[in-house]
Amino acid sequence: MNRSLLLFFVLSACAFRSMAQQALPQVRSGSMVRIESFKSKYISPRHIDIWLPEGYSDSEKYAVLYMQDGQMLYDSSITWNKQSWNVDDVASGLMSNNKVRGCIVVGIWNGGSTRHQDYFPQKAYNTLTKVEKDSVSAQLQRAKKTTGYFQPQSDRYLKFIVEELKPYIDSAFSVKTNQENTFIAGSSMGGLISLYALCEYPSVFGGAACLSTHWTGVYTLQDNPIPAALLQYLKRKLPNPKNHSLYFDCGDQTLDSLYPSVQRKVDALMQRRGYDTHHWMTQYIQGADHSEKSWNKRLHVPLEFLLGE
Repeated sequence: MNRSLLLFFVLSACAFRSMAQQALPQVRSGSMVRIESFKSKYISPRHIDIWLPEGYSDSEKYAVLYMQDGQMLYDSSITWNKQSWNVDDVASGLMSNNKVRGCIVVGIWNGGSTRHQDYFPQKAYNTLTKVEKDSVSAQLQRAKKTTGYFQPQSDRYLKFIVEELKPYIDSAFSVKTNQENTFIAGSSMGGLISLYALCEYPSVFGGAACLSTHWTGVYTLQDNPIPAALLQYLKRKLPNPKNHSLYFDCGDQTLDSLYPSVQRKVDALMQRRGYDTHHWMTQYIQGADHSEKSWNKRLHVPLEFLLGE
């Protein structure tokens, strides 16, 4: 691993530890509600930052977009790298122009040191051989993504969302609870877990947006068994193309430069599975890097694709 990537990982880990005292994000439109340290029997407690659009009313029903890495979504002044998705700006602009249906955004904070374990598709990982798992674990230890032998807990993370968080959101807010109005999104490892959520719970989620999907799992393509394992998993588990929507994209700079070759294989699989342009979109963005600033610039595309009126 090169020095710049290692420095990035170290700084990220330090930032995640300091975020426990982070202030409530400030938004330009709508309002924020925080659930402090949401307790779970499946995963570690974490904050949930919920954005409600301008004019939110109990007399209306809203779609719900669940998003990973919740501490990076709304307010760049309080994030570790001074970047954010600015989801509130993008979503409110689209709503005011009647380009998407009314929705709330449920930002789920990542677990910091457990982020990789929470987000790595567990059933795909379990198909690796012992030798392959040993190699992956060693690489993730060197990248400071795990302190011991790597073992995903993404099945437990999804149970937290589906069995604990979603019932809370459905009861506490004025939302549509059906599959057609429930979506999930994220970037990098957050893109992987969002895809995994759609595949594991197709009756719960109607669509997923997977930006800069971290198909490699680790930080190299060389002698890497993970992309093939993920493709085999998708062959078995991609949901019905008639009532599910999937958005993918990737850039070609920094970490995103690892993704296009794998993404093209995923695209071919989507076509074979019967997905058409109404239910699937992949974008290749020339010059885009692996950052919140890049994801912010194109966030309107997946939001319109999934939530378009």
